[in-house]
Amino acid sequence: MESSKPTEISSSKMFEGFNRRYKHYSPTLGCSINFHIYFPPSTSPSQKFPVLYWLSGLSCTDENFIIKSGAQRVASTEGIALVVPDTSPSAGFYLNATVEKWKNWQMYDYVVKELPKLLNDNFSQLDTSQASISGHSMGGHGALTIYLKNLDKYKSVSAFAPIVNPVNCPWGQKAFTNYLGDDKSAWEEYDATCLISKFNDVAATILIDQGEDDKFLHENQLLPNKFDEACRNVEAPLLLRMQPGYDHSYYFIASFIDDHIRHHAQALNL
Repeated sequence: MESSKPTEISSSKMFEGFNRRYKHYSPTLGCSINFHIYFPPSTSPSQKFPVLYWLSGLSCTDENFIIKSGAQRVASTEGIALVVPDTSPSAGFYLNATVEKWKNWQMYDYVVKELPKLLNDNFSQLDTSQASISGHSMGGHGALTIYLKNLDKYKSVSAFAPIVNPVNCPWGQKAFTNYLGDDKSAWEEYDATCLISKFNDVAATILIDQGEDDKFLHENQLLPNKFDEACRNVEAPLLLRMQPGYDHSYYFIASFIDDHIRHHAQALNL
């Protein structure tokens, strides 16, 4: 059996820091999984960096964000470590599946519990008690729901084109039926628009960027207006920026990622 301790499988220098990729066996998921960490440049051996978790979208791996987003430039200057888990299983919606067939799909527990402990135990240069979370599409959904249910664990959240109301969109309905069964109340536990009414004691403004030319926006998969309305109802601070001409791709993410890194740096008091 593979070690649950992470083994480094690649390393590349970037903006004076390093992208390092690791593999480990996850007891939570019952399989081995990869993740990337971008370590910013260190000024002393005892320096500890806060962590920004990035949750990727459907069909992405831990590599897409590291290769395409350009987030390392500002992470390097702000002194934030980027932690990017794989999405394996690729369509897991960052929930804990309850249907027998998918019972190993426990990505919520992996992100919230197993991964931070793994980082804490194996990387002395990371300060996992100072953490924020972000993501794209399905990963934006993951970031928002995980943040709202764990306001004590994360200082801030942001998202690009997130699926904010999955109980009311085709992608969410299909995934939730598969993984959670037919009990709609169980679905609401993983829906940011439902959760914000319960968990609205938000310390930092929620930042969301959404491209206006995103085809999934027009197919009613993302529903940012529903989340905007729910935030207004409970006076939760949301900055929803509709970006004219942008689509759902990493070109869009790369265009605005600097703002997101700085948003988290501010919340992390850097």
